[in-house]
Amino acid sequence: MKPPSTNTLHHWREAVPNDRTAHLIRDTERAFRRALQIRLAPFGVPFGHWSFLRILWDADGLTQKELSERAGVMEPTTFAAIKAMEALGYITRQQLPTNKKNVYVYLTPQGRALKRKLVPLAETTNEVSTNNISPSDVATARRVLLAMIENLASDEISATPDGPTPRK
Repeated sequence: MKPPSTNTLHHWREAVPNDRTAHLIRDTERAFRRALQIRLAPFGVPFGHWSFLRILWDADGLTQKELSERAGVMEPTTFAAIKAMEALGYITRQQLPTNKKNVYVYLTPQGRALKRKLVPLAETTNEVSTNNISPSDVATARRVLLAMIENLASDEISATPDGPTPRK
């Protein structure tokens, strides 16, 4: 996996330093994803499984639909990941005798044990990302990003059937 290209850094520092914030956040997310992928690879855990594992470590026994909603992905994506994770021995799928409609996803002991190995990798990724950045700047960035998420969530909620109302 290649590190962020000098083209990306050149874009943000010189070519278009005032490009849209959404693009900057997208490129930052890609850099985070690559950094974590590199760390997960020796454990044979694909990045696509990371989100699902994190969710299940917090709330085991969700339906596939709930897992999709919490991960923010479509159900076919979740189904494919769950199938692969089951083959790797990380999860099991079960139906309740009283409800054959829903399929519930549970971590196996192997899937649960991954938490001890993988969470420190994510913590290291976060530490690397904030290297040489003051704690107050990190706290400010966090507040700003959370405010952006709130603003966009409010906009989504207030959206008309024709789409979101443009801001002035």
